[in-house]
Amino acid sequence: MTFCIGRREFMSLLGAPAASWPFAARAQQPTMPVIGFLNSQSPDAIVNRVRAFREGLKDSGYVERENVAIEYRFADNQLDRLPALAADLVRRQVVVIIAGNTSSALAAKAVTTTIPILFNVAEDPVKLGLVASLARPGGNLTGIYSLIGELVAKRLELLRELVPGATRVAALVNPTGPNAESALRDMETASRAMGMQIKVLNASTSGEINAAFATFVRERPEALFVSPDGLFNTRRVQLAHLTTRHAVPAISFAREFVEAGGLMSYGANNLERYRHVGIYTGRILKGEKPADMPVIQPTKFELVINLPTARTIGVAVPPTVLAQADEVIE
Repeated sequence: MTFCIGRREFMSLLGAPAASWPFAARAQQPTMPVIGFLNSQSPDAIVNRVRAFREGLKDSGYVERENVAIEYRFADNQLDRLPALAADLVRRQVVVIIAGNTSSALAAKAVTTTIPILFNVAEDPVKLGLVASLARPGGNLTGIYSLIGELVAKRLELLRELVPGATRVAALVNPTGPNAESALRDMETASRAMGMQIKVLNASTSGEINAAFATFVRERPEALFVSPDGLFNTRRVQLAHLTTRHAVPAISFAREFVEAGGLMSYGANNLERYRHVGIYTGRILKGEKPADMPVIQPTKFELVINLPTARTIGVAVPPTVLAQADEVIE
């Protein structure tokens, strides 16, 4: 025998207060804030940086899936996808957008003037038009300026110390990247002051990277300068393999290149930068405004050297260079 009980009878059996309590509690639960994470690279290229970002969030009291949600959007080095990905995050009504590099920051800025945007850029954000000033950003953007351009001369100096007497250096540049123009300008200025000649090797795909190395082998400059670009971080394993295979003394902007088997890197600590972005995100979630939050500039830069790679390619790292190293991979 089957019994059918109407909603009114069901409520009476439970008791009105008890039956209505779950619905009231559900209505009173606050909505979990959603962060938008926008990056031009691929997820596997920055997995450690994402982890560092989450650590910064946790330091500020926010844990993913506990009291905050994160929507990830990666362009996989296809920069033309960024505008649509940024617009999608705006439609998703995220409370803040994390823009991991210059291309991402410009794409996010173009689609919203109200949602806070935290950037991590290599070029001067004032010159890029992202903020009014470093101390008082004044709009809906702030973040970290990593001073990559200002470090070009130091990287060239390290190459010359590594390869004494080097006068011909190849520079690997992504001509479609947002930093290409400024990178070339900075390299030309620094190399001229040091009496060095720069041979530019353009590459914007994996295949073009291989072709650039074929040109390097044919013309045989004395060292390689990997210019700052997300593509080259994504392709760091390929670059490390090619530089080792062809015995190329090379310096990169990111330590991930050295961890992948490359020879040397010099720059700001990427993980620390992303952790700071996480901390800034927490402050925004608690009500602070980007307009009043100064742009962070790194004060510490690290030199990382891979000694097994040096031995493999036949380079004796001078004691003067080893003495400057913050980390030596044995």
